[in-house]
Amino acid sequence: MKWLAKINLAVVVERLGSFKSALLLCTVIGLCLFTGYRLGNYYHHFQVTTLEQQKQRLEQLYQQEELNVARIHSLEVELVIEQLANNQAQELLKKSAEENFEVRKQIAFYEKVMAPEKQAEGLLVESIKIVNTLTPHKYRFQVALVQQQLRRRYSKGYIELNFIGQQDGQVVTFKLADVTELDKKDFNFSFQYFQIISGEFTLPADFSPESILVSAIMTKSRWQKYAKKEKQVQWQVAR
Repeated sequence: MKWLAKINLAVVVERLGSFKSALLLCTVIGLCLFTGYRLGNYYHHFQVTTLEQQKQRLEQLYQQEELNVARIHSLEVELVIEQLANNQAQELLKKSAEENFEVRKQIAFYEKVMAPEKQAEGLLVESIKIVNTLTPHKYRFQVALVQQQLRRRYSKGYIELNFIGQQDGQVVTFKLADVTELDKKDFNFSFQYFQIISGEFTLPADFSPESILVSAIMTKSRWQKYAKKEKQVQWQVAR
């Protein structure tokens, strides 16, 4: 920019004259204005174009966001449906497993009855089941007895139930005969294949049962020897 400092305007005016100097000045000023105008238009057009591109880009991003949100909602719905289907499948598998277990139990029970050669011989306490009643501390019991002998004769005798648990911090045993209104004859059994003995009993409110001892006693007679079969199970109330 040092060349501008070397220009002497007085010399220029003297050499060109006032008119030509004024014309030259106007020309320079007009050229500067025109150049500034063109540059301004160029940068304005550049800014407008850039702004339009940014708007289009922003609009595309908004559209993409809407598509992504819609996709996310769709995936969430699919996930919920899959979870429901999975839960239903698990419930179905659980139900099938429980039904299969019950069927296997029934098959095993009747196999013991009808195919004793597959099992050990003799009287068997197959199961003991406890069920709640509508009265507090009152329960219903069910004892299943099975005879496993190749040469079947009637097994005769009676059962005893002992309820073992805690009362006032002490281990206590209650006999079925002491907590039921059943007669002694209701405990008797006489069967060739199997028999189910059931009834109701009431336990003290402050007694916490822990286990049950079931005894099946075959009384001695002309046709059978004295025998006693026992089975102890944890206290569990069926639903």
